[in-house]
Formats: sequence, structure tokens, C-alpha cells
Amino acid sequence: MRSSYAEKANCCRDESGEQLKGRRFTVPGFTFSHQKAYIVTAMKDQKAPEVSLELSEAEQRFDFWRKNLGMILGPLLFLLILAFTPDGLGPGQRRTLAVVVWILVWWVTEAVPLPVSALLGPALLVLLGVDTPAALFAPFADPVIFLFLGSFVLAEATVVSGLDRRLALSVLTLRGVTASPTRVVGVVGMLTAGLSMWLSNTATAAMIYPLALAIARSLEGKARSRSPFALALLLTTAYAASIGGIATPVGTPPNLIAIGQLSQLAGVRLSFFQWMALGVPVSALMLAFCVFHLGRKAGKGQILAAAGLREELSKLGPLSPRERNVLFAFLLAVFFWLLRGALGIFLGESHPWAQQATRMLPEGVVAVLAACLLFVLPVRLSKLEFTLTWRQAVDIDWGTLLLFGGGLSLGNQLFKQGLAAAAGKALVAWTGASSTLSLAYLFAFVALVLTETTSNTAAATVVCPLAIAAAEAAGVSPVPPTVAAAVAASLAFMLPVSTPPNAIVYGSGLVRVTHMLRHGTILDLLGLLTIPPLVVLLCGALGLS
Repeated sequence: MRSSYAEKANCCRDESGEQLKGRRFTVPGFTFSHQKAYIVTAMKDQKAPEVSLELSEAEQRFDFWRKNLGMILGPLLFLLILAFTPDGLGPGQRRTLAVVVWILVWWVTEAVPLPVSALLGPALLVLLGVDTPAALFAPFADPVIFLFLGSFVLAEATVVSGLDRRLALSVLTLRGVTASPTRVVGVVGMLTAGLSMWLSNTATAAMIYPLALAIARSLEGKARSRSPFALALLLTTAYAASIGGIATPVGTPPNLIAIGQLSQLAGVRLSFFQWMALGVPVSALMLAFCVFHLGRKAGKGQILAAAGLREELSKLGPLSPRERNVLFAFLLAVFFWLLRGALGIFLGESHPWAQQATRMLPEGVVAVLAACLLFVLPVRLSKLEFTLTWRQAVDIDWGTLLLFGGGLSLGNQLFKQGLAAAAGKALVAWTGASSTLSLAYLFAFVALVLTETTSNTAAATVVCPLAIAAAEAAGVSPVPPTVAAAVAASLAFMLPVSTPPNAIVYGSGLVRVTHMLRHGTILDLLGLLTIPPLVVLLCGALGLS
């Protein structure tokens, strides 16, 4: 039976688009795999174990009933709303509400693949005569889609070239890193979070996982697989992969969903630089919580993995032409992503240079140009071999692009039909949340609850438009509640089902569900308590509230 774990950790890719090829991870009824041999061997004579994610009968029953209930409930609610909606809603509003409820149910229950639901929504609205095909499918070409696309290609090239593995081994072999279990936990956390800022959470976790496992098993030269150190290191790997994605717009889909929804629905444009000014402090705070909490549980002992890690690094040899090309394209993209926002902050938005950068260097264009560069930078010109091939590039997650477009389309219709304004007023009246901080807490909580049982992408797609509508109804800036919701959607720490990095380390057999529940609940509560006020404070400092 395909489980909810399978929906999140298989399909050979994760929520932000990294294909995982080459190394097979087995789960009942499916497999997924990771690029390169570093999943097969982390150190000399140290193979990463086959990941077998066996579900209990209770988990299988829950997943079965969740999907089947969603499959029936979505269309049923659609028909009931069309037939029995109270007076006061016009025909267009009633039809839009019916379609949105159907799609939301399917997104939350994952009754069908999320991209399929995203395409179904606009198609149903066309069939019901709510709007034209051009208007309903225009959001699928939103500029943020192309920022997704370009960043996915850059991330794919980083994995294909092996640059990510080289960076990881270079950090882990620095002097003093393996001096103590606590220090290893801290360094692995920072390394994982740093890579996850630019690569997908799942690809990062899958790469670091066998290295972390090899280090854990080298504690005092004994195979202490059940040691507190192994538990702390594996949980840090999973949690830091999710935490690091918060820091940049391209780190994880909820970030770009929030940026796109704010632009489309509220007319507020967040630059790459502005998001990082919000995301980096939040990510650093959560990483500090994670490393401090789990590092205290790591115990003591001597780590004997340094020699093996250095040997793995030496096998890679000098930086290859392909790696140099990928690094150049990546650094070029980051420079121009940050340039626009930096000019606006240091020179002022009205300065000619800042205006020129805004007009000529939008983030989506920079991402596409950097991605295209990978197809023309040669590795061996005599053989017409270039940095990236189209066959490799098409492995990105097209489904996430479709999900984002569908979410924008439905969100636009909610605002266009006046349903968002009505929902926002109702939420404000029902909850009593009318200040920026109270709304940030409210929608961070809703997103956090959703993301523990469904994908972070679906959670953000559902919650962000509601946050914008409620903020507008309350007469406050929509930026803090929306950003808080998007960030909270990445705090999926409590269950293996919550996010693919959790599923990867759980599949090792060294982490129990009770471990994740105990440590994940603590981190969730810390995040829920501290992130909304921090986001509100940072938005105020940046003039976004």
C-alpha cells in the first residue's frame, strides 16, 4: 500500500524539486533513489544502509482512510455547496467556493497527486463559466514560476556535478570538527542548513544522511547505532534540512508561494534581499534551538570518522570543470538576486541604479539566465560536452510548478469574486485577531498544524491567501502574517510523515516515532512562540508592516 510517507518521500523527488537518483531507498510499495555513489558509501568500508520505512498497520489504515475519505468528501462538498449554499452569494461566488473547497480537501488529504488537483481547479472554473481560460491559466506563467524553474535547474546541476558532496566533505574534514559529539552535531546542523538554503531539503538530507550515519557509528570505534549521539545527529540532519530552507526564497516552495501570493493578491513585492533579511534571522534562531537542544543529548566520546572522511574527499580530486562552471553560474545568480534589494536599501528605491536593477534584473529573469548559462558553459569543447544536458535538466520537479500556478489561480479567483474579503472578515470576527502580531500567531499555528500531516507546499498554498485576506480585513499589513505562515509551514518536525527529510532518517531504523514526537514537539512550540514576534519585528525594521 502506498503510504503518506511515500507521497512525500518518493516520486524520485521532494517538494522543491530535487530528483533523487541512483541509490534506492525502499518503502513498502515504492522506491526512491539519490544521485551519485555517495549514498552507497559514506566512508571507506562504511555503506549507508538500505532505508526501509515499514509502516504499522495503524499508519496504513490511517493513510488508506484519509485518502479515500478525501476522494469522496471533496466532490460531495462541491455538490452540496452548489445545491444548498445560503442566500447572499452570487452564482460566480457559489461556483468558485464549491471548486475551492473541493481542491482544498484534495490538497489536505492528498487524495490525488497535488499537481493534478492544481490543474483540476482552474479547469473546473472554466467549465462552470466563472472566468475565461486565459484569466484562469495566466498565473501558471507568473514570474515567480520562472524563479522556481531556474533555481530548480541550478540545484539539479549542483547535485549532478557532485559539487554539493565536495562542499559537505570539505566542511566535515575541517580541523576540530570531530573533536566531540556536541561539536559534530553543531557543525552537521550548520552544514545541512547552509546547503538547504540553496538545494532542496530532501536532496540535502539524503546527501548528509549517510555521512552522518558513518560518523555516528564511529563513536569510540563501536557500532553504537542506538547511542544518544546517533539519535541527535540524525534528527539534526532532518530538522536542519527543513530549517535551512527558510532562509532564502529558493530554499523551499512555501517561501516563493508567500512571495507570489503577496505580489498577486496584495500588490506587495518582496525582493530576494528582503526575504533573506527576514528568513536568515528566523532560520538562525531555529537552528540555534535545534543544535542546542539536540547537542545536549549527544553524550560524550571520541569520534574516529575524520580519516575516513578525508579519504573520501581526496578521492574527488581537484575541482572539475563541471563543478567550476556550476559554482560560477550559482554565484552569479546569487549576486544578482541580492543586488537589486541591496541597491534599494543602501541607495534608496528612487535611485536610478535601483530602478534600473528592478526593471532589468527581476529574480525570475536572473534565475533563467543562470540556468541557461549551464547549457553553454563547456566542459570539453572539443567533444561539445557542456555543463548540463537537457536530459538531466528535465528531472526537476515540474509538479511543484503546476501546484504553485494552481494555487495562484484559485487565490486570484477568491479575491476577484469577493470571497477572500468575506472570509477575512469572518476570521477576524470569529478569532478576535485584529493586530499584526495576533494574526501572525493565528496563521503560523494553522500552517504548523497542517504541515505536520500534509506537504509544506500544500499547507502554504492553503494558508497564505487566508492570511492576506484576514490582514486586509483587519486593516494591517499582510506581510507579517503571510511570512509567518510560510515559515511555520517548514516547521515539520513531529512525524516521519511530516516531511521527506524526517522520513529519510526515520527509515534508518535508529529513530523511533516517539523520538520525533518528543523532540519535534519541543522545537515546534519554540518556533510557534518566537517566530511570529520576530517576523513582526523584522518586518517593522524593513518597513514592511
